[in-house]
Amino acid sequence: MNLKTKLTLMLMMIFNISLFAQDGYQLSGTVTDENNTPIPGINVIIANTTTGTATDFDGGFTLNVKSGDVLQFSYIGYVKQSITINGQKSLKVTMVEDASQLDEVVVVGYGARKKSDVTGAVSSVKQEELTAFPVLDASQALQGRAAGVDVQSNNGGEPGAPISIKIRGNTSINASSSPLIVVDGFVGATMPQAGDIESMQILKDASATAIYGSQGANGVVLVTTKKGKAGKLNIDFNSTFQVQNTSNRLDLLNANDFANYQNDIRANQNNSNAYPQGSYDTDWQDMIYRNGSVANHQLAVSGGSEKVKYYASTTYYTQDGILVNSDYERLSFLSNLDAQVTDKLKVGVNLVGNASQKGGVTTQSNGSVTVGGDDVVSLAMRFAPDKGVYDADGSFSTNDAVGDEVDNPYAVATQRDDDTEIEEFRANLYASYDILEGLNFKTTFGVSEKNTFRGMYMPRTLKVTASTENGRAIMQNWKSSSVLSESYLTYNREIGKGVLTLLGGYSYQNKTNQSSYNEGIGTISDSFSYYGLYTATSLIQPTAGQVYTNESTIQSVFGRINYDLNDKYLLTATVRRDGASNFAENHKYATFPSAALGWKISNENFLKDSNVISNLKLRASYGETGNPSIAPYQSLASSAIIYASSAGNTVAAITPNQMANPDLKWETSIQTNVGLDFGFLNNRITLSLDYYDIDTEDLIMINRGQSDYLGQYNQNALINVGSMNNTGFEVFLTSNNITNDNFTWSTDFVFSKNVNKVTALINGDDWFGNGAPSYFSVEDTFVLREGEEVGQFWGYDYAGVYQGGALPDGTSVIPASRDSSGNPIPGEPLFRDVDPDGEINDADRTMIGNPNPDFTWGFTNNFTFKNWDANIFFQGSQGNEIFNMTAVQLNNGDSNTTYDYYNNAWTPNNTDTNEPRVGNASFREISSRFVEDGSYVRLKNLAIGYNLSSQVLENIGIEKLRLSVSGQNLFTWTNYSGLDPEVSYFGAQGGTNGNNQASNTTRGFDFGSYPTVRSYSFSLNLTF
Repeated sequence: MNLKTKLTLMLMMIFNISLFAQDGYQLSGTVTDENNTPIPGINVIIANTTTGTATDFDGGFTLNVKSGDVLQFSYIGYVKQSITINGQKSLKVTMVEDASQLDEVVVVGYGARKKSDVTGAVSSVKQEELTAFPVLDASQALQGRAAGVDVQSNNGGEPGAPISIKIRGNTSINASSSPLIVVDGFVGATMPQAGDIESMQILKDASATAIYGSQGANGVVLVTTKKGKAGKLNIDFNSTFQVQNTSNRLDLLNANDFANYQNDIRANQNNSNAYPQGSYDTDWQDMIYRNGSVANHQLAVSGGSEKVKYYASTTYYTQDGILVNSDYERLSFLSNLDAQVTDKLKVGVNLVGNASQKGGVTTQSNGSVTVGGDDVVSLAMRFAPDKGVYDADGSFSTNDAVGDEVDNPYAVATQRDDDTEIEEFRANLYASYDILEGLNFKTTFGVSEKNTFRGMYMPRTLKVTASTENGRAIMQNWKSSSVLSESYLTYNREIGKGVLTLLGGYSYQNKTNQSSYNEGIGTISDSFSYYGLYTATSLIQPTAGQVYTNESTIQSVFGRINYDLNDKYLLTATVRRDGASNFAENHKYATFPSAALGWKISNENFLKDSNVISNLKLRASYGETGNPSIAPYQSLASSAIIYASSAGNTVAAITPNQMANPDLKWETSIQTNVGLDFGFLNNRITLSLDYYDIDTEDLIMINRGQSDYLGQYNQNALINVGSMNNTGFEVFLTSNNITNDNFTWSTDFVFSKNVNKVTALINGDDWFGNGAPSYFSVEDTFVLREGEEVGQFWGYDYAGVYQGGALPDGTSVIPASRDSSGNPIPGEPLFRDVDPDGEINDADRTMIGNPNPDFTWGFTNNFTFKNWDANIFFQGSQGNEIFNMTAVQLNNGDSNTTYDYYNNAWTPNNTDTNEPRVGNASFREISSRFVEDGSYVRLKNLAIGYNLSSQVLENIGIEKLRLSVSGQNLFTWTNYSGLDPEVSYFGAQGGTNGNNQASNTTRGFDFGSYPTVRSYSFSLNLTF
């Protein structure tokens, strides 16, 4: 069943709604506040019916009524009113503010609290911020809008690329550092469409997250989707069209300059043979890039009565990427139904589903590089410009003339297949019963399932490797499912001058994962793509990490106490006891407590009458959380099947893979947080400040062959071996600068600073890893060292260019940079001789850069003028460094290069330079020469919108119509020389055993990622 058929069926199911009318006459009216200002969006409903409407932009409404009907007027922040109709034809209603509701309500784990009563570090993101500009994943809208939250695409602007979220930095090495996503109470859900989200809260400290125990170590994102409201049927249609292009390209040599460059290299290498220049002048970046496009359409219906409320939506998203042959298509739906069965019993169901198809091209960071060996983006920068797409015999060209025999990027982009299909479904049911006054019981039951298929094929039309393999095909399937059951009691009671809230409950969650993998070479024909796998003449045996079935369970009991004394003094205490099957028998259970205090200083007698300070609250918290995010069975001994050839036959054998680790246990994070919340001038200006300290103990890491711990076969085992610390400071400032009838201007500012340090490793020894692709002939590119931040770049310290004569003190050159007599060659690169022995070798490698930013920030301004509105959003990062692997590749002599390098390279006539001569001997060495400042300021979004007036719309039966245009990633200010400073290459080392080492340790490596895109959007929003 294709996506269009699924869309038709979903529309039929979702929108099979009947409308009913009743006799009477038409009543018109207006609704204003106490200052006689019209209020749009007031719900107007005839009591005990489903008939109703909402006020328009000017506070007006019309409704068919009968004498005796009771109209109910309601809106958040106002006292609900009821008016009996006695034949009047017009009505004017004045709404009165409800002081008890003006305090924003925020969702916390297993409940909700008034914002003024929250004692933990919680950030809220408004619904309009999530939809301020078009995004595929609502997570993208968090960047720069929530303090302490770092958001990055795992592959730049690739269609359908997953999003990485980190809250308050890395808290682990091998376990996940991603936060827990909870959607409508379902723990571990995927992020819904931005247009379906009503509110989003980010829980950041242990006081807020400890209620989720072992799953809350990395923070929690709580998402509440839209629900129906009592009143008339509302139909919302939102549509966005977007055009995309590359935000930047490298300035590469043309064919003539490339030939000169190659001849200069040959001269430096004493090669008298001239470069055989081709007859083409091809811009390979032009060959692989195109204008991309996005279309996103959402249709939603909502409404209901006082007894039953509903919301349902379907969204269709399609994208053609800026790289040829990359595309994405997704169809999704969401449905919420809530029913008040009796005065005490309320039930509901939440259904979510999506189906997506993704056609991809190989880029270095999307995991496809194993099928063909090279990626399209770096190939386009690397490939010789004097080559055409085809050779004289009609076959695709290769780069053989410069000794780098790879297929041309256009061939790789258009001939290789890499397709992914995902189907996902989630259902969550709940029942809530008021047992006694103040005592409520709620139970939920949910299931989810996700099926993923990926097919990859490298045809024989590609010369390199594929021509000898006669087609290589891979087909892989993953299936994951989850069952969640939770029940809890909530008790609220006023005790003297205080309010007590008690919570206690039980949670059970079971997850299963399955994977199958098939790979073969020698298919019967390229026409069948990866489906030709079944005709392959030779099958490749999968590894243990490619074929598996596993299951894990977490069961928990939890409790929380909230106490508010005299609306001044606040107490929150939480405890959760978790049991996780992932760990060793004697370490499956752990207890995670937390406590927090709050003081509403502004409610004290000495401040409560202040005309300047409207809110002042001090918060302090302490708590412990755990991290169980490793694959199952890591504490158990395991074996692996290996295959060998004997007498022409394939023989299977079993070998030990890892020994048992009976001591494997939880990572534990101990967190403290101190915060201050300010409000000035009746909260016209608000400011939140937070300082935190997080100690993570018993880090789970891969055993690096320390035989004194677990034995010689344990190189793949996970063990608890270290600790790290995160400290940071966060600022969130809001200001309503101007507010009057015709013009408003508001500002938001977010600032986040996180400092991460490794505090303990095995025996205090450094821990090395490799974040480079196989193209680079190095073993280690980053280091973990006690007292340093995670992921420090590791390599040689570049010291400039050797000019001749004696070597400068403390420097030397690599052996290949010396002539046959052993003398250094002028123009070759110098490196600092860290181990002062006069030679450059492995002992001279050192820390050469830090990918972690000093701080990040976001700055938003919102304007309205009559029916117009505008949003401008800047976002930036300061102090992070980038290792430019692309520059390493483009400086090696067997590929194209940039004009910047070629024009500034050392020559006997150009010695005043920091760039070594072309064709130098250290072209693939990891050194500080290629470490650059990655700081940037980016105009992330600029949007202008117009709301048509109600006078125009009421004549055509439309309640609201908004038109807007916007641009994303319009301008970037940076000194970084690469394509984009928001690099997202996470390295080749994903690790075994389901670990997350690559994403946690290889930040800041730039090599062939899908480029970030610049976008221009037009949006239409309709409400009927």
